[in-house]
Amino acid sequence: MDSDKSELRWGVAQRLEFIEFRLFWEGHVNRSDLMEQFGLSVNQASADLNRYIGLAPDNMVYDKSARTYVPGPDYTPCFLKPDASRYLAQLRSLADGIMDGDDTWIAELPSYDAAPTPARGVNPITLRSVVGAIRRSEAIEVKYQSLSRPEPSWRWIAPHAIGFDGFRWHTRAFCKTDEVFKDFLLSRILQTGGVEASDLTDASDADWQQHVTLEIGPHPELSENQKKVIALDYGMRGGKSKIKVRQALLYYALKRLGLDTDPSARKPEEQQIILINRDVILGENPVGHVL
Repeated sequence: MDSDKSELRWGVAQRLEFIEFRLFWEGHVNRSDLMEQFGLSVNQASADLNRYIGLAPDNMVYDKSARTYVPGPDYTPCFLKPDASRYLAQLRSLADGIMDGDDTWIAELPSYDAAPTPARGVNPITLRSVVGAIRRSEAIEVKYQSLSRPEPSWRWIAPHAIGFDGFRWHTRAFCKTDEVFKDFLLSRILQTGGVEASDLTDASDADWQQHVTLEIGPHPELSENQKKVIALDYGMRGGKSKIKVRQALLYYALKRLGLDTDPSARKPEEQQIILINRDVILGENPVGHVL
């Protein structure tokens, strides 16, 4: 099977993966699915289904009453690695209007909604300028509105990466005004100006290069049953889970996980998790945040 898979052309391999996606997530697939998704002829769609049966004969059987192919009793994906996170990310993107229905292989969307997230006003021209500066190793002049100043001001920054804190997008950059690496929210860049060559790279950003490992566990004051539930929620093993994070993103990670305050500040049922190695993380790793 492995040798057969490696010899397949990319287009064919993609269509065989699509067949398995529909079998796994939808429970059925037929010729018209392939025709609609890939713009195939009847003959080509039939050929792909037959090819799949030839490669994995026990994975798919034809249900005459439903007039569609369904997973066989011993169905095991060969071309697809089922990923719940990827499926849910597509579902959210579709519901939020970020992705069109034609861009996903999900056929029947389950009913879905989510807590609203305020739209962030990132100007596409600004984003293009910042990304371009990163690609070309350039410094860029930006008109930036920070919280510490009443009026926006012009400054030169040398961006080297794009970051996301769970709610907002920023660029990680060296600020030539303050001579330090900082996070600049893309939505607060009001205007861009000139560009110039820069020899500063992410290698010079120690906080970006350094990683720390958070060890989280259920709040110790929860009941044993509650601890088991929390362990399931966070995929914990042996009563804890490890999360690797860049030093530059530590502030955001702690805030998003609700670990940025003393765990005694909230009820155990609300706090749910604690930072087991809190003294190590906060003692050795001072955290910063965006301007």
